[in-house]
Amino acid sequence: MSVKVTKYDEGPYVIQGDFILVDGKGNAFQTGDSIAVCRCGQSKTQPFCDSTHKSCGFREASEAR
Repeated sequence: MSVKVTKYDEGPYVIQGDFILVDGKGNAFQTGDSIAVCRCGQSKTQPFCDSTHKSCGFREASEAR
């Protein structure tokens, strides 16, 4: 599997490539080849991003070292 994960400042993780996303019980989510995963914890479509981070005050910015 080849996967790219991009962390957007004050936004989601975007996962692209050939991957499987599973829950804590091992059940697979229905996904395509690109998804946005919520980081703010406020999305109504968990674990997926619904852009709530833009209005809930989520702040986080970090750089790779």
